Amino acid sequence: MPALETLARLRRLAESEPGPGVLRLPSDLPSRAALEAVRAALALLEKPAPPRPTAPRPVRTGGAAIRVHIDGAARGNPGPAGLGVAFFGPDGTVLEGLARFIGEATNNVAEYRALLLALERAEELGCAELAVYSDSELLVRQIQGRYRVKHPALQPLFAEAKQRMARFRRVEVHHVRREENREADALANRGIDQAARSGAGGAPGTEEGVRP
Repeated sequence: MPALETLARLRRLAESEPGPGVLRLPSDLPSRAALEAVRAALALLEKPAPPRPTAPRPVRTGGAAIRVHIDGAARGNPGPAGLGVAFFGPDGTVLEGLARFIGEATNNVAEYRALLLALERAEELGCAELAVYSDSELLVRQIQGRYRVKHPALQPLFAEAKQRMARFRRVEVHHVRREENREADALANRGIDQAARSGAGGAPGTEEGVRP
């Protein structure tokens, strides 16, 4: 029975009057039509509701530090370069990923730019504590203060990173092996590949957000 017809019959049925042991239907609503309307309404009510589209899970995880993996890739060193940033949930799933093309750069510049992108996004998300993982030993040791920043191209990036880190309650930077940084590495290479497919090497700053 069409939904509009069912609704019309139910409205008429609602106008029924109770009697002693019976239900007095409106004169223009036969009992068979009333029963059909009730059964159709029950069928609609008992039908499982379609699943709601799930929104991306928020990156915030209460008071715990957010885990984010970063990577920068340059093909040619210097060459076409991309950034990859992956935010992880407590269960190890990627909550959000960013892939960005930055034009021509060295690997080390791309690594620092990936760190800056991660800090910028984490601040937008309202994260208070951050645990950053990178497979760049140079970047990690420099941020930890164990290596000096000698290259002129890295000095302003290092200074900006330290300024941004100071805005958080706590930021830890850890070194991981490359095989433990696969998600961020894939995002960095995706940024380069998408720029290459767009023609002319793409435009620096091209970015894709990924929410599984």
